[in-house]
Amino acid sequence: MTRSDLVTLLANRFGQLTHRDAEFAVKTMLDAMSDALGKGHRIEIRGFGSFAINHRPPRVGRNPRSGEPVTIPEKLVPHFKPGKALREAVDQPSADRAPG
Repeated sequence: MTRSDLVTLLANRFGQLTHRDAEFAVKTMLDAMSDALGKGHRIEIRGFGSFAINHRPPRVGRNPRSGEPVTIPEKLVPHFKPGKALREAVDQPSADRAPG
């Protein structure tokens, strides 16, 4: 599902929302989540999962062309951990989902 699919789904499900209002709601929510993660906060959505920031320490990698060592700096990366309800929903066999 893409962002535009989500906007369309919201606009269709909630008749009082125009497409523009649904788009604004999705943008606002995603911007708020991005801002919170950018500030180092953790986001928890019960029944769905949690978003947090993981620290990756600096390390030495290799240039695939030349094979010479390259220093890779430390970085902060977003991490998603699904909640129990989401894990169970994904694990359930479904008639409209092909295996694999």
